[in-house]
Amino acid sequence: MKKKMISSALSVTCVAMALAGCGTDGKAGSGTPAASSTGTPAASGEPTKLVVSTWSNDDISNKEVIVPFEKKFNAKVVFEIGNNAERLNKVQQGSSAVDVLFLSDYYTQQAIDAGVVEKIDPARLPNLSQLYDIAKAPLGADYGPAYTVNQLGIAYNPKLVKSEIKSWKDLWSPELAKKLTLPGITTTSGPMMIDAASLIAGNSTFNEDQAFAKLKELNPSVVKYYGKTADFVTMFAQGEIAAGPFMDSYFKDLQAGVPDAKFVTPQEGGYAVLNTINVVKGSKNKQLAEELINWYLSKEVQEKMAKAKISSPTNKEVKLTDEEAKGVTYGAEVINKLRKLDAKFVNDNLKKWTDRWNRELAQ
Repeated sequence: MKKKMISSALSVTCVAMALAGCGTDGKAGSGTPAASSTGTPAASGEPTKLVVSTWSNDDISNKEVIVPFEKKFNAKVVFEIGNNAERLNKVQQGSSAVDVLFLSDYYTQQAIDAGVVEKIDPARLPNLSQLYDIAKAPLGADYGPAYTVNQLGIAYNPKLVKSEIKSWKDLWSPELAKKLTLPGITTTSGPMMIDAASLIAGNSTFNEDQAFAKLKELNPSVVKYYGKTADFVTMFAQGEIAAGPFMDSYFKDLQAGVPDAKFVTPQEGGYAVLNTINVVKGSKNKQLAEELINWYLSKEVQEKMAKAKISSPTNKEVKLTDEEAKGVTYGAEVINKLRKLDAKFVNDNLKKWTDRWNRELAQ
């Protein structure tokens, strides 16, 4: 039986309606995010330690986001840094005292299935109502929202590709024979490529057999299946490849080597990559953790992060100029067209797809 692999953003409409009555200002007179859903910053005295598990903490984020939060809520934020897999593993093993967990959506689903994240209280997240629908409840209304969204589209070198690329189906063009790279199945975007192949095969719902048949057609054109973004960037700069599926958040790295490079949101829509924030089960600082989530969702914080090219905003009230929007996923026209994979469906099938990919496509 065919199953839908795409989860429509409209599925969160009921969540938005439920939250419509929640109070929100999201703006303080000083230009900083609203203090709290309770309106009361933490009491004075010894700061409350809040442990945050995330990918990195750059200087701009620390200055613009973390330090103001610490001052307003009398908190001390301590970071545990690492990739999705290693950080989730530590939380599952109970080997760290994490309060707030940042993960990409596939890994968030694994955390939910493992029972290591708390259900959130939407009433404590007034800025939730300001988000695009796709970001409000990407993994269910009980769990954390997406604070940023990136997209998988197509990058290409117009000096090596004469025809303009507009669609996912253009990857099957004879012009790209021996000039193409695709993401490997174990990358974040690997399952997205399988879904794109199913789509190009003419299916409105996911069809695994037809997807793999379509990928087999493309296989001879593939120079290499890349495992890391850096591999794509290197091959692109050296002229080994002319095009391939690529994350927009890294496009500036491509342009550093090939200034004329183009990034395209395919006419069928790019694929959403959502990074979520959740409270770890058993946290003794759940309310403060929810304050941090709400802080990250605010228009002011999201606008600063977007202008610094650190993350793409999910708050629809963020306004950017054309120049500021370069290199970020921005605006209703783009975001509302994004295709979102069902993370649970992907996780449930990934091992089977990986085995099949290795048998039928691996080079």
